[in-house]
Amino acid sequence: MKLYVCYGTFTAAPRPGGHPCGNAYRALREAGHDPEVIRSYGLGVLPGIFNRTRGRREVKKLTGSYTVPVLVTDDGEVVGESQRIVEWARAHPAGAAAPAGGGPGA
Repeated sequence: MKLYVCYGTFTAAPRPGGHPCGNAYRALREAGHDPEVIRSYGLGVLPGIFNRTRGRREVKKLTGSYTVPVLVTDDGEVVGESQRIVEWARAHPAGAAAPAGGGPGA
């Protein structure tokens, strides 16, 4: 799994609720995941000309936006926005069994 972040996985931030990239990373780690962290640099709210890093270009292809964090699961599911990634992590702890009847051939 890959987690696209801005500059890092900050645990402290001057903004209420903490830094979105750090919140997403922390939730994934607490759920037992070890995502590949891709630092995308730039600033998603700026025009595309300022977001030409590899990570930001990949995020734009995946979501249509330059905004991070973005999670790409091993199954190819794309989850954007910090709170949605936190919710995904809580609902999909590492090592959890697949839901009954949800697999191939069901």
